[in-house]
Amino acid sequence: MSQIVDPKNWHDLISELYEGDFNPAIRRYRSTAAYRGVVDATWELETSLMRIKGDYASLEPHLLRNFRKYAHRDVADKDSFWYWLSVAQHHGLPTRLLDWTYSPFVALHFATDHLDKMEVDGVVWVADVPAIHRLLSTPLRSVLRSEGSGVFTVDMLANLERDNRVSDPTSLAGPQNVRPRNVSNLRDFDRLSKKPFALFFEPPSLDDRIVNQFALFSVMSDPTMMMNRWFGQRGSLYKKVVVPAKLKWEVRDRLDQANITERVIYPGLDGLSRWLKRHYYHHP
Repeated sequence: MSQIVDPKNWHDLISELYEGDFNPAIRRYRSTAAYRGVVDATWELETSLMRIKGDYASLEPHLLRNFRKYAHRDVADKDSFWYWLSVAQHHGLPTRLLDWTYSPFVALHFATDHLDKMEVDGVVWVADVPAIHRLLSTPLRSVLRSEGSGVFTVDMLANLERDNRVSDPTSLAGPQNVRPRNVSNLRDFDRLSKKPFALFFEPPSLDDRIVNQFALFSVMSDPTMMMNRWFGQRGSLYKKVVVPAKLKWEVRDRLDQANITERVIYPGLDGLSRWLKRHYYHHP
């Protein structure tokens, strides 16, 4: 899965998005891919943290620390760092996470939901999650195997441990094992491997928006690494399905008829207003 495809019509587009979705292990049509829709095909997989510019990597722990400090009144207190990171991403704090979905239709919604971008090509990124996770270190892969899962959860990440090995130069025994400790921050996470890696995890069901969007997150072990560039260094990990500008209105209308709209994606009055604004927009 390493190609850029440019569908000519709706049927080609859907065929590309659902390609390879049959799972012979369970004899069901259940794709193991993750999808991310973007309104402009020229945009890279840039995180919201990257978009604040400057020395954003050094600002990451300060953003998260202050978010947690001031959000305590509004967020159920959890010990898990990954829970707080998920909440922060969900509410718009710049983080290194990227939003993905299990649903090709939800991804198409995000590729066609900006009226001022209807005249430019959009794109749906299709990530081969099993292939990406096969590149993980053995301890990380063993966590997935022990749970019988294809992706991580916040609880699984919260229980990750890293060896806190120290070396005493006066000891003839070499490195001494110290009791492993949980990965309690992103700095610990980054140290799980010497080479940058990526993984996908499901956020907690904080509200109906996460549930309706069939959401999951990706995280890189290097906050400065653009995910699409990491993809490109490692071969067949993704497919980039273009949503041509000439198809965007047709795609948009078909999604609306399938009830994939802002009213569903963003439950509540804000989503309803966004849907009505677009629904009654005069398309020249």
